[in-house]
Amino acid sequence: MNIILIGAPGAGKGTQARLLEEKYGMVQLSTGDMLRTAVKLGTPLGVEAKSIMEAGKLVPDALMVNLIKERIAQRDCAKGFILDGFPRTVPQAEALDAMLAEQGKTLDKIIELKVDEAALIERVSGRFTCEKCGMGYHDTFKKPKVEGVCDACGSTSFKRRADDNAETMKARLQAFNEQTAPILPYYAKKGMLVSIDGMADMDTVTEAIERILAG
Repeated sequence: MNIILIGAPGAGKGTQARLLEEKYGMVQLSTGDMLRTAVKLGTPLGVEAKSIMEAGKLVPDALMVNLIKERIAQRDCAKGFILDGFPRTVPQAEALDAMLAEQGKTLDKIIELKVDEAALIERVSGRFTCEKCGMGYHDTFKKPKVEGVCDACGSTSFKRRADDNAETMKARLQAFNEQTAPILPYYAKKGMLVSIDGMADMDTVTEAIERILAG
């Protein structure tokens, strides 16, 4: 099962992808992480990307698609993958489709996590994560059972993203609406897009995604 999770920043894509990995053996593919890893390892694509970024330019779509092509060929992607953060534009979606077709692969579902932007700003502004295992928390909605101690691993070290504040969030939402939201009609025309309420509690969202995958 190969899927894309689409949603505004803070919609919960990362959390749901991690749960899908655990249950189905799918692999979450974050293009940002893949790019950083390729640069760090000094792979041919990584070397090319590094020179482009050092010149202050954007990494071209073709390079990103080739990076995904290399990654999905690895054995751990045999049970499927979850794309998070790509595609962000219609040309990227078209390039991704073409590459997958060449590889004899397809996307099964495009799942949109719909959000209320005002509520989302409140949700994102209070979130923080365990520095050791990455478990997510929130000042209001999901506090650790024991204050200052991670429920999952017992660590007492937490961190907040520098851009998890109201003003930055408004700018990120504007960018999402202008750049990424236009790919939703692209996938809707293909009959692949399914939208769910991303503002529901985490378990409800998980159940909705599982029903989609089962269908």
